[in-house]
Amino acid sequence: MVMNKLWRKSLRDLKQAKGQFIAFVLVIAVGAFFYAGLVTYSSSLDAYTEDYFQQHHLSDLYVSYDQISNNEVTELSKVDGVSRIEGRYTLDATQLWDDYKSSLTLHSIPANNAINTPTLIEGRIPSRSNEILLDSHYAVEHQYQVGDKMTINAGETSITFTISGLGENVEHAKLNDTQDHALYGIAYIAEAAIPEITGDSSSPYNEVMITTADGYDIDALGQSIAAQSERMKLPYLDQVNKERTFNYSQITQTIYNNNLMSKVIPLVLFIIEAIILFLAMSRIIDSERKQVGIMKALGVRDRSILLHYMGYPVLVSIVGSIAGCVLAAVVFIPLITESNARAYSLPGIAFSLSLYAVIPPMLFSAAFGMLACYFSGRSILREHAAQAMRPKPPKQMKKLVIERIPGLWRRISYSYKLILRNIFLNKQKALASSIGIVVSTVLLITAFGTQMALLKVANQAEEVYTYDLRVDYKTGSSPDPSSLPSGITTSYGLSSYPVALLEDDVRENATLVVTEQDNRLIHFVDANDTEVSLAEDGVLVPQSYADHYHIAVGDTIRLKFTAPAMNNKTVEMKVAQLSAQYSNPSFYCTPAYLASFGIAYRPTSLVVQADAAADLEPIRSFFEQDSHVETIADRQDLQKSAQYILKQNSFVFIMFIISAVILSFGAIYTISSINIFERNRELATLKVLGYYKNKIYKLIFLENIVLTVFAAIVALPISGYVYGIIINALSSTHQQIPNQLSALVILAAVAVAFLLTTLSNLLLRSKVSNIDMIESLKSVE
Repeated sequence: MVMNKLWRKSLRDLKQAKGQFIAFVLVIAVGAFFYAGLVTYSSSLDAYTEDYFQQHHLSDLYVSYDQISNNEVTELSKVDGVSRIEGRYTLDATQLWDDYKSSLTLHSIPANNAINTPTLIEGRIPSRSNEILLDSHYAVEHQYQVGDKMTINAGETSITFTISGLGENVEHAKLNDTQDHALYGIAYIAEAAIPEITGDSSSPYNEVMITTADGYDIDALGQSIAAQSERMKLPYLDQVNKERTFNYSQITQTIYNNNLMSKVIPLVLFIIEAIILFLAMSRIIDSERKQVGIMKALGVRDRSILLHYMGYPVLVSIVGSIAGCVLAAVVFIPLITESNARAYSLPGIAFSLSLYAVIPPMLFSAAFGMLACYFSGRSILREHAAQAMRPKPPKQMKKLVIERIPGLWRRISYSYKLILRNIFLNKQKALASSIGIVVSTVLLITAFGTQMALLKVANQAEEVYTYDLRVDYKTGSSPDPSSLPSGITTSYGLSSYPVALLEDDVRENATLVVTEQDNRLIHFVDANDTEVSLAEDGVLVPQSYADHYHIAVGDTIRLKFTAPAMNNKTVEMKVAQLSAQYSNPSFYCTPAYLASFGIAYRPTSLVVQADAAADLEPIRSFFEQDSHVETIADRQDLQKSAQYILKQNSFVFIMFIISAVILSFGAIYTISSINIFERNRELATLKVLGYYKNKIYKLIFLENIVLTVFAAIVALPISGYVYGIIINALSSTHQQIPNQLSALVILAAVAVAFLLTTLSNLLLRSKVSNIDMIESLKSVE
């Protein structure tokens, strides 16, 4: 019977404070929304790729030869650690269109293919020399269908194939930085087509794919394969293990970053949500002391009263968590599905929200709300019923400092005196209100800061790389500076070495780039955006690695060259400079410093700057005709990469900003609403004394603005510290995020905080107007 009446009281309280209930639900829904969406994205992508790689037997090692026969491949299979081995022929081809040229990578499919097996979308695997299996995304871009004919150019030869099927392959889930299927595609041909392309009837391969046996190290197996190739006198060129392929490294890095984000952002929102919920529920219980006294007088047990008030945060948590998860299923999941489809070719992947995703935010928010009820209700429940029904006696207040200044206090209007006296008379309540607004302001600054950091990450590539063209040569080839075309102002060579950073018992894969000290087409900046340069007596270390492993200028680091030709050579290099590299960070040194370790410098890439824009086309054409050139990139590619980064990541950070705004509004509205409820008697007295509504509005809402000003001032130093913690948590050795807040970000966040305070004030005008003067001024007696 008692519980039924308490339940009806709860419904009445909800009806009387609908706005406050909705604000609470919004606060909790924001955390549940991000938690459910990010956890679903991270866990689904991780689980799918692990199964996808295993199901299609992604190759652990790719070994390149000038040519190798099937018998020689069979002989290599006897090397210890080889589980499966297959040979194939790989070549680069092109297709000409009206105003552009697309690139195709062709692979032959072994007769009994068991490594990197394709996923058929439509049609069948090619079995004849004139058949081809085409990348389904490339087919969509160029409107190809099964049965169509397509002509490709391989060197000087044009070959026409019939499309036997459309599919996708596990080794090319990530094509390149921008995943542009119109310009880049993958295709597979039957082994019978190799002689027609090479002109060699023996059908030699030029690449070997290997999967390792359980318990064998890939690098050690690579060394064994290189040694065996030398003993067999094979024309060995190079090898790349799975972890260093663009496809695998990009996917694993994305999974790692998503895993970090799925923990950090929801945790930040949950902590802020918990602070707001704890403060608000404490204030609500304190303002309900009269109701508590009445219930005690009616004989309701203390435990029932406490459970009655604990039911409110539990109900809010349930409704808010369900609403957040439903919204995540409707908004977040479709967005990440679309984003993932742009980023990767993963056939059949589905992001479905688990029902269990609603539990953590529900438990977290309910626990903090119940704790607030317990700690606040405990002190009130100790009081006798008659004592609890009476208002708290007014506090004795000393003169304010401002009152002691002669003449100043008399010049202040009565309204401002009321505001100042109320703030200093109820310091704890004012502090609690300020803490809520401080937390909201810090969240807004962090949200705006992360978006600006994303813009900085995307734009850095164009600022750092000022070359017009970058030309990468095939394995075993190098640029010849004496045979460059006319129209080139400046050119510099580059060479990249796969290395591993050795720190204590940790090994971290990395890349060492070697280039001239006076290379003016690649620029380096430190964490403060101050330009730094390469040194002849040391290595330039990415800031992301330095932060993770606590590396400082002047330290010595150990780098191990992992290419088989380097025989695991390990060197100790002095750290000369630290460089902020937000995307694809690499170690840099000069040829002279590399030579000091007995390693010869042989450039494998070339960056060039043209005299004028008109010279770019003939220069590019010159390199395209060079059979030793593998890829060519220009400034448009850098711009596309920057736009792609923004397009792929903006929606998460924009939703973070929107969520921060909603959460902040919910917090400010709730706190302001409680402030008005607690002062019903005082405001009713002012109305009886003849205060006009607008004057009362001004009195209440100006006080809120004063608290917001104070909160914004306090939030400034705190926000920098909190932002730094969040950025460090989201960063890794392969991903650095700028951790500096600009004045524009801070001003924008503070402006939004004031805007939300003003909006809350406007929405609460009706609450002030509806104060019942007679009811509010009734004496307890």
